[in-house]
Amino acid sequence: MVADISAAPPAAGPEPASRGRVKRRPTAWVAMYHSVSDCPDDPYNVTVSPARLERQLAWLAGRGLRGVSVRELLAARARGAERGLVGLTFDDGYGDFVTCALPALARRGFTATVFVLPGLLGGENAWEPIGPRKPLLDVDDIRRAAAAGMEVASHGLTHLDLTKATEEVLYAEVNDSRDRLAAITGADVDGFCYPYGYLDERAAAAVRRAGYRYACAITPGPAGSGDFAVPRIHLGEADGAVRLELKRRLARVCRRSLEAV
Repeated sequence: MVADISAAPPAAGPEPASRGRVKRRPTAWVAMYHSVSDCPDDPYNVTVSPARLERQLAWLAGRGLRGVSVRELLAARARGAERGLVGLTFDDGYGDFVTCALPALARRGFTATVFVLPGLLGGENAWEPIGPRKPLLDVDDIRRAAAAGMEVASHGLTHLDLTKATEEVLYAEVNDSRDRLAAITGADVDGFCYPYGYLDERAAAAVRRAGYRYACAITPGPAGSGDFAVPRIHLGEADGAVRLELKRRLARVCRRSLEAV
């Protein structure tokens, strides 16, 4: 699906002080998921089975940890109440989020952030050149997720590498996706996730100007990005108890490193 670029971006100007590059303390641990299904064909390692997800959530709960959306995690951090929380994110807006992930989260009393592509609603993961075609969330699915207490956030319109986008396409991917999701959910859209985890200073600035409160990446991003390049740790099918503990410790090391910058 071609991005709607009919709306021209506003003229560039100084960013408000509140949107400036304020260095903020990073979150302790944000986990990154994608698809949840029993699909053995997984060339990009983005699929976790429902059974494995259940065991991973049980592992968190067994250690006194509660999975929450990034919005909830950042709000808790602002109150100094972040301890014991783990951010859970699901990229790409696969349809199996509502059929497989949502029930597992609900059973534990967990919440999560699902990053969706409003330019591909009801479509499929056409950005992946190989591998199985998987259906994406549609409008009813998004409303169901929001009604269940999940945070619905933007992954752009069509899963493009924003670092290579023209100014018009960048504006559409960042701004139009936020507007479309707000119209569907009837609520503000606070979060953004950079497709492929790719970002640069231009992309991060576009996200700040669009009115988002945070953005998720994989690595910390350009210096001074703060909450507009929240790093995450990938969780997949191979992550059992031992690997989860190692990744939990890795998150602590990453946090200390970031705080020292």
